[in-house]
Amino acid sequence: MIDNISGKLARVDKDGIVLMLGTIGVRISIPETLRVRLNPGDHLELFTNLVVREDSLTLFGFPTLEECQFFKLLLSVSGVGPRTALAILSVLSTETLRRAILSEQPEVISRVPGVGKMTSQKIVIALQNKVGIAGSEDLMAPASEMDGEVLSALTSLGYSVIEAQTALQSIPRDTPEDVEIRLRLALQYFA
Repeated sequence: MIDNISGKLARVDKDGIVLMLGTIGVRISIPETLRVRLNPGDHLELFTNLVVREDSLTLFGFPTLEECQFFKLLLSVSGVGPRTALAILSVLSTETLRRAILSEQPEVISRVPGVGKMTSQKIVIALQNKVGIAGSEDLMAPASEMDGEVLSALTSLGYSVIEAQTALQSIPRDTPEDVEIRLRLALQYFA
């Protein structure tokens, strides 16, 4: 099993990246949030998971060990394949995903394009006892309803769910629980 990998980024395309390991280029599927920040020539170190299928070997890479572990946890859920797990981690941060699971909020997960209500409920039920609190008491707090309103407002303005979620994550933790203030700060992310 390939645990982690590092090298020079040769190419970035819609299906992932090609990372040069000496004279060998390795194709790796990565979360969209990471892919949009990369440029050819960057040095990159990723934690990986190799998915073996009858007709393919696909390497999935993540910038943190926690994301890689969440990917493996998501794959353990019946009906969740590697592409769905990668889509979830492309839209939701591990912190948001953990909060949604611990506070039993499948609607947060079902915001991910291609993830339906049934699948998100399966994820919450299957991972309820497997997802721990990562050293912080506030992770038990439910995903804010205000953040849901901000996310809805951003998507209604034409931003994709991925863009809206990234803008939400850019809001400082000490921001007051006010929809207007949080929306204004999220919009500043796009400025």
